[in-house]
Amino acid sequence: MTDKRQISVIIPCVNEEENLKELLPYLHKYASGELQEIIVVDGGSHDDTVAVARFYGAMVIHSPIRNRAAQLNLGAQKAKADIFYFVHADTRPPVEFGSVILDHISNGKEPGCFQYRFDSSAKILKLNSWFTRFNGVFSGGGDQSLYISKLLFESLEGFDARYCIMEDFELVKRIRQKTDFHVLPYNMRVSSRKYSENSWIMVQLANLIAFTLFLLKVKPASIKSLYLNLLNQKK
Repeated sequence: MTDKRQISVIIPCVNEEENLKELLPYLHKYASGELQEIIVVDGGSHDDTVAVARFYGAMVIHSPIRNRAAQLNLGAQKAKADIFYFVHADTRPPVEFGSVILDHISNGKEPGCFQYRFDSSAKILKLNSWFTRFNGVFSGGGDQSLYISKLLFESLEGFDARYCIMEDFELVKRIRQKTDFHVLPYNMRVSSRKYSENSWIMVQLANLIAFTLFLLKVKPASIKSLYLNLLNQKK
């Protein structure tokens, strides 16, 4: 039985016009009946992110700071549906994701995320993807997306904006302290651009270091600075 509730999709963005040109029509195509709205929270883009979002009918919210946790919280504050679905711009949810989410919620499997596969045929990335089916300490990262009821999200007081990185894992950690977390056996499609711009071993090393420092409760700003330096990314 499909849940009658609807979903607010919340997408944090900075300079994602090309991804939004694909993602927004995709969301409408595969969840039109389940969508209350799509909210794009822009962190100060210099491209046509805002114009593209509006063209495809998304609500646009301007965040005063470029911080994914803060952007996601801002989107949640404006969201009207009683189910929130947080999605990164460079991912593509499973086909019929809307009905999948609501069906699983009606069966008590909430909150949760999806496993994923990369948009690459590289065997090493297929191995990476295979591990995302397991519901362990490494599950719940932003690329897997996150669906959660408004009620539970608000009871947790949302994302912790102090986490300028690892904000997704920090929230899932708190979720697990309060209730069960679920990894649904459907594949997100995730961009492999980080691996295209860096070596596989360097991305794995950066991820491992960031996660280890997160578990050791190192300040998020320090984790982010090291992570970006390892991957030669802009702050």
